[in-house]
Amino acid sequence: MPRAPFDRLDHRPWPLPERPWIMRQRWLDLLFAHWPVSVEAVRPLVPEPLEIDTFEGRTFVGVVPFRMEDVAPRGIPALPWLSAFPELNVRVYVRRDGVAGVWFLSLEAARRLAVWIARGTYALPYVWAHMTCDRPGDTVTYASRRLEGSPHEFRATYRSEGPMFEAEPGSLDHFLCERYALFARRTGGTLLRADIHHGPWPLQRATATFERNDLTEAHGFQVDALAPPILHFSEGVKVAIWNPRPEVS
Repeated sequence: MPRAPFDRLDHRPWPLPERPWIMRQRWLDLLFAHWPVSVEAVRPLVPEPLEIDTFEGRTFVGVVPFRMEDVAPRGIPALPWLSAFPELNVRVYVRRDGVAGVWFLSLEAARRLAVWIARGTYALPYVWAHMTCDRPGDTVTYASRRLEGSPHEFRATYRSEGPMFEAEPGSLDHFLCERYALFARRTGGTLLRADIHHGPWPLQRATATFERNDLTEAHGFQVDALAPPILHFSEGVKVAIWNPRPEVS
């Protein structure tokens, strides 16, 4: 991937940043698993001045397992071992001055160096984990066990169902998947925003079996007691990421 995937811009909710992007990645074999939760349950987990983003009065907690390839700074070749690994995140949805984005409750990655870099550069709550992501056929088998902090685990199998589609603006599919900014907060309290870009998600409906999912419980969500999850699968996208910038109050 020598250049950022800028062949499609018509789907973006705001223009690309004028400054250069700094990081490229490919996100592959993703499952978007979402459960509806109350705004009151999410509010203590997200700092002011971020608003909790809602769709028809509800918000959602998402668990997103996938694998990454071609993870490298701009202009630097990808390294075979360091640049390809599984990642898993737990996230909720926020808004700041009209910009819809993601607030990560936790992220897990299988490369310790990548965890350190992401913590330092993006102030994201990454955790080093032992992870596997296998797809010998149509079904993805995914597992993650944390190697630091609390010993939470995630194990699931998932696969796509039905034709591929792009989310319609204004739909729940679009609300859950089409997000082009992440927010984070440094230890000192500074709120950061990092922009990302990729083409529209090539989505499919999905089925999944969750053998173990301690990750949401770690943040106070008993998802087994909630409604069945909303599931999407994606073969993946190429991604460009900008450096984080402080948000002006």
